[in-house]
Amino acid sequence: MAKEKTYRGVAVSPGVILGKVFILDSQEDTIVPHSIETSKIPYEIARFEEALIATRREILNIQKQISQKMGVDHAEIFNAHLMVLEDRSLIEEILKRLEKEKKNIEYIFQQVITKYSDVFSQIKDEYLRERASDIRDVGKRVLHNLLGKKKEDLSKLKEEVIVIAYDLSPSDTAAMHKENVIGFATDIGSRTSHTAIMARSLEIPAVVGLHDITKHVKNGDTVLVDGHRGIVILNPEKKTLGLYQEERTRIASFLVKLEKIRDLPAETKDGRRITLSANIEMPEDIPSVINHGAEGVGLYRTEFFYMGREDLPTEEEHYEAYMEVAEKVYPNDVIIRTMDLGGDKYLSHLDIPNEMNPFMGWRGIRYCLERLDVFEAQLRAILRASRLGNVKIMYPMISGVVEVIRANEILEGVKQRLDKEKTPYSKDIEVGAMIEVPSAALTARDIAKHVDFFSIGTNDLIQYSLAVDRVNEKVAYLYEPTHPGILNLIKSVIDAAHDNGIWVGMCGEMAGEPAMTMILLGMGLDEFSTSSASIPEVKHVIRSVNYEDAKALADKVTSFTTPGEIKGYAEKVLCKSVPELMEQKNKKLKHRR
Repeated sequence: MAKEKTYRGVAVSPGVILGKVFILDSQEDTIVPHSIETSKIPYEIARFEEALIATRREILNIQKQISQKMGVDHAEIFNAHLMVLEDRSLIEEILKRLEKEKKNIEYIFQQVITKYSDVFSQIKDEYLRERASDIRDVGKRVLHNLLGKKKEDLSKLKEEVIVIAYDLSPSDTAAMHKENVIGFATDIGSRTSHTAIMARSLEIPAVVGLHDITKHVKNGDTVLVDGHRGIVILNPEKKTLGLYQEERTRIASFLVKLEKIRDLPAETKDGRRITLSANIEMPEDIPSVINHGAEGVGLYRTEFFYMGREDLPTEEEHYEAYMEVAEKVYPNDVIIRTMDLGGDKYLSHLDIPNEMNPFMGWRGIRYCLERLDVFEAQLRAILRASRLGNVKIMYPMISGVVEVIRANEILEGVKQRLDKEKTPYSKDIEVGAMIEVPSAALTARDIAKHVDFFSIGTNDLIQYSLAVDRVNEKVAYLYEPTHPGILNLIKSVIDAAHDNGIWVGMCGEMAGEPAMTMILLGMGLDEFSTSSASIPEVKHVIRSVNYEDAKALADKVTSFTTPGEIKGYAEKVLCKSVPELMEQKNKKLKHRR
């Protein structure tokens, strides 16, 4: 029997899985140069343009699939690929070299794209350096279209495998189905790579940065991928497998316990009732919402309708999707956020310009207030779907009360037109504002007078308040949800809402963190909205504690001055109140049922 051997890399997606190796051939195409006549240049240019069009079509299709499988935020990864295809300086360099060198277009293209990729590969900044893989991926696709070749498709695998490769492009990861690709490991990569980000979303255990794992394994080998510790074990021995099996058994037992409370309310031991909702991207997410025991939808991101297409969605398309969700979760509520496209969520057909600082640019409500044709079509669809009585509207990226007042005026105009048409809608539909910009948090008392509820978007609120780009590995350590400044802002928003007689929820990732649940509960948060998969654990925490204890914890942490102190104390209290949960958080591994 072959000897067990361990390889260490970078843990990028949690979980542990055992399986057979499938080596993905990622070698570069070898292009042989040959001279062409001047009269053939127009023909080569036409071939190049056709290849660009075909590649763009492929990427838009992948983007649509990713939106459906993992959500619009992950689909945005491919905006960078589309921008490579539209880079005028790159295209002009290719055409100039074609005219000058008179070589076949495949050879010219490969030379230029390799030069661009090499430049990015040598940049010191890790995040920018990872973008070289985007350029290589686009380059391979264009070359394959020029050569008439088909790219190897991981979606067509017939059995469960662990993919081992030198590198995986985002489109390789996009093609993975969890039924067949149960884990992966690569020679290169980091936590900031797009592939790593998507692997986490797919819940596929993954380790990257293993240097030369491809040289030590072959198809059919047995490997264990530990995405928690960042290791890959080749030919694991019985003792090793036994240790992991013990952890698997503990996880299975805990999952059974969570299953038992799926249909019970999120209520504390002393009677404090909380609404526990789910965040979704599209109607196809609803079965997961129901299966995990959520009470409706606390955030329906509607950007999906605008992704992976070259035209605007119609009012009818919006309406049908909203009605489908409203009917499936009825009588529970669904909060529909108006589109938050713009800036970093670049779509060419919406004429949104590239910006130096897209996160603070022309996006969200700012875009909608200028593009009334887009905004009003969506508002009409939401209002029409509200006739069931369980639909609410929420505006994103609010920075001050003026934007809310203007948005409400537009909404009233749409209502009046529907009245004239005798089109039914809920006259009592609730309207809310996302509080994700510091200025909105600081003026929450003014905004509260014009809405029926708040939903705190902590992802952006933390990013903007702490001046931290959370995808930049250099400063990621500063992205601290337990920063005293962040907790003070959240508490002030909750108090402002309650003082004005409206309820307040939270739809950022912070709402799905069990260690934060008691603090937020103690601050008076009325609704938690998180990913479906996080709901059972959050509900378990809520049902295991007293509201009075949670309030005491929230008061206590205000005396601490550092994020580490607050997080450490919260985990200590949680460990005492819900010991089995903290044990699983520390030892969690992939459980496949």
